[in-house]
Amino acid sequence: MTQPRFHLAKRDAIEWLASLPGESVDLVITDPAYESLEKHRKIGTTTRLKQSDASSNEWFSIFPNSRFPEFFVEVFRVLRPDRHFYMYCDQETMFVTKPMAEAAGFKFHKPIVWDKVSIGMGYHYRARYEFILFFEKGYRKLADLGTADIITHKRINGGYPTEKPTGVSKVLIEQSSTPGEIVVDPFMGSGSVGVAAVTHGRHFFGGDVSDKSHELARSRIAEHATETVELPPRMDGQLGLGIR
Repeated sequence: MTQPRFHLAKRDAIEWLASLPGESVDLVITDPAYESLEKHRKIGTTTRLKQSDASSNEWFSIFPNSRFPEFFVEVFRVLRPDRHFYMYCDQETMFVTKPMAEAAGFKFHKPIVWDKVSIGMGYHYRARYEFILFFEKGYRKLADLGTADIITHKRINGGYPTEKPTGVSKVLIEQSSTPGEIVVDPFMGSGSVGVAAVTHGRHFFGGDVSDKSHELARSRIAEHATETVELPPRMDGQLGLGIR
């Protein structure tokens, strides 16, 4: 198996995706800082966008709902045929973005529930879950049809803001890709998707506008993979990925 490689870009998510060749990646898993978080932060039901005392990292600004249509168009374009796309969000963002993704060409299967085991902040039925929207371009059979639509993995406290457990990404990666394929996260944050990808034999391309994100993600991912400094025009060449 080819040694996993990774490449990180410090660019706006849509601009970075637009720079990638069409039909060049195998799986997209991402967690945008969706707009409804700002509303919850203002009324004190989340600290997700504030500075983390534990990490001293500042989260980047929200990704407004108005940009999602263009974002979905680019995700659809860069995915190869018969591939999957997963996006973390809350219930409010799900209702807004589902029709936008469908308009871009995706088939929506269902929301997967990430059970965080412990409850978070809030007032009314405090949340202990988050949705992961499951979209498909074409058709690709999941690796294990017996996997439930609830993924249980304890939330991470005191880490990078909005940090996701690598165990959740591992399930999605193993369900929707094979070793040697390319996993992309244009809002990579702490790099948890990248860590899960490279430790299970996938190549990883990640993007984020935050310096702290790059510092943390690079240090975590580099423990398991080799960094590619420049991304070749067709994302193969020195990577030897054999992209069609």
